[in-house]
Amino acid sequence: MPTEPAPAGPAEDQPLNTVDALVQLSFLTQRVLAATGTEHDLSIIQIRLLGILRDRQAGMLEIGTHLGLDKSSMTGLVGRAEKRGLVRRSPSPHDGRAVLVALTPLGQELTDRCTAEITRRITGLTERLTAAQRTQLTGLAAALVRPSGDPQIT
Repeated sequence: MPTEPAPAGPAEDQPLNTVDALVQLSFLTQRVLAATGTEHDLSIIQIRLLGILRDRQAGMLEIGTHLGLDKSSMTGLVGRAEKRGLVRRSPSPHDGRAVLVALTPLGQELTDRCTAEITRRITGLTERLTAAQRTQLTGLAAALVRPSGDPQIT
């Protein structure tokens, strides 16, 4: 009597295609950001704002474009961060209509703590990779997020 082939293993045992792998990696990264945000009473979008400002000041329009937010959403996001004492607004020296946003010392301290926590958690996710695999992953991810290679998302 012939034997039946073994049923396919659970879905997690099957290789992922590129789309599924990237989407699942995005979900994993979002969980790290959400967990870190929860610990510091920050939303993911607030963490992203602090990340943008961690090493520079930026204009509202630039931040909004980077985050994919319209003017009113940006005003609310920055306003809430400003009320918490995390950012400050100042007029642009080059354009009287533009506003620049920068971290306050409290915002910088919180950003540094969140950055360290996110770094620790993401590094933990990559521990099972070899050094060569981590280097390759970094190069591939950088190539995908590089602005010149930014595909239109529709």
